[in-house]
Amino acid sequence: MVNGIFTRETEDRKIVTEAFDIVVIGSGPGGYRAAVLGALRGKRVAIVEKQDWGGCCLNRGCVPKKDWHHSASLIAASRNFAGRGINGRLEANLMQAWEHQEAVVRKVQESYLDYMKRLGISMRSGTASFVSPHEVGVAVEAGYECLEAAHVIIATGSKPSAPAGLAPRPQRILTTDMLFDEPPPTGHRVAIVGGGLIGAEFAFILTMLGRQVYWITRRSPLTRTRFSPQALTTLSGALRDCGIEPIEGASVIGSDVRDGELILALATGRKLAVDWVLLGTGRTPFTDGLALDVVGVALDDRGFVRVNEWLQTSVPHVYAIGDCISEHMTANQAIADAAVAVRNIVAGGSSQARFRRDVLWVPEVIYSAVELARIGLNEDLAEDAGLEPAVGFAAFESSPCALGQDDTRGFVRLIGELDSGALLGAELVGTAAGELIHMLALAPDHASALALLARAWVNHPTRAEEFVNATETLASKWGLGERIFGSVETGQ
Repeated sequence: MVNGIFTRETEDRKIVTEAFDIVVIGSGPGGYRAAVLGALRGKRVAIVEKQDWGGCCLNRGCVPKKDWHHSASLIAASRNFAGRGINGRLEANLMQAWEHQEAVVRKVQESYLDYMKRLGISMRSGTASFVSPHEVGVAVEAGYECLEAAHVIIATGSKPSAPAGLAPRPQRILTTDMLFDEPPPTGHRVAIVGGGLIGAEFAFILTMLGRQVYWITRRSPLTRTRFSPQALTTLSGALRDCGIEPIEGASVIGSDVRDGELILALATGRKLAVDWVLLGTGRTPFTDGLALDVVGVALDDRGFVRVNEWLQTSVPHVYAIGDCISEHMTANQAIADAAVAVRNIVAGGSSQARFRRDVLWVPEVIYSAVELARIGLNEDLAEDAGLEPAVGFAAFESSPCALGQDDTRGFVRLIGELDSGALLGAELVGTAAGELIHMLALAPDHASALALLARAWVNHPTRAEEFVNATETLASKWGLGERIFGSVETGQ
């Protein structure tokens, strides 16, 4: 043994065994964050990745998508440039946009890898699977490694799912993974299938980047989210202004290539001729090849890894986080899960020191023709919990900042508890909503969040000051002034 490393020979390969406090399987946002947090807390950490470092989010998800969304937003904003004395025309080039996100991804990936090296995290490129409850085997080019682990964190993410009749095909029927793995097809006409977050985002992005988009949805878009009708109506209006109308009540039942065109057969009887298709039809958890049955890690009937509120699996020292444990498949949730899992590993057996997963208070954001962000309960969930919600509202249509930006669409909605004045939830619609939501995410507790907003001294003119206006409106309308402002006025 040298520095905790054992080497032994078998008939067909050399096996190297090394011991760690934490072994993380998967390097997406959750896995990467878990490895970093473990190392920062003095743990000996290894991380295993079988494909691209950074996982789906970095290589095929939120990072390249956000890059494209910024470009799309600039093009959308250019409609008001002439009135501001800015002359000229912006033209989109999807291929150049693809190359730009590739450069961004490479730079972020290099930064990730460099940071993990500097923290002393041991990185393994290979396929991981359980050998025993405390051993993770990694098939690598040089042979086979066995990583002994006091704790394991499964962060293997998810994979795209495709409906029947729309099997993915290069340059014709693409998942979002395929869209960023290879340069995009050259065809102008694109059908986007799916009325969820992916559909709402890419309908806007690809339209602004010069494609003719047909957005096919089985039901009204985003009906499965927790956003309010007001938020969804605002988004649909913004999309309509960009020339985007979903084809609702439709589903694709078949496809065929004729004379160079992709013909989609819709359940309504309509035939739609396009050049290529982008699937936004959901994702499924990825746990293939992990040999979870070897150690008794249980899955539910949908294939998600079963975890408790502390993110422990059915094997207590094995944790699971992110897309592979629930339908809340966002980088935001995976990163939050990573913090919960590592804190609980560090806390050890003390139940008082354990942290719980709280899905509702992880920001939920949609980047489309207008940004939507929310946190906490909406009115329906509050009422279901036996609470009385009170709403404070401030619209950007009268905001000096928004008026100066020719961008007045949207609002701030704060949901307070009528009896206590505690913050139950919030919703933002408009530019920078994904950034502004952090003013609430950073509150130390829900009970004091509105009081903290009430005492805030803000820069003027800004969008952020609408939080203060919404808080004052809530307090005045619902008689919560003493509860919200009392501690401010007494200096407590």
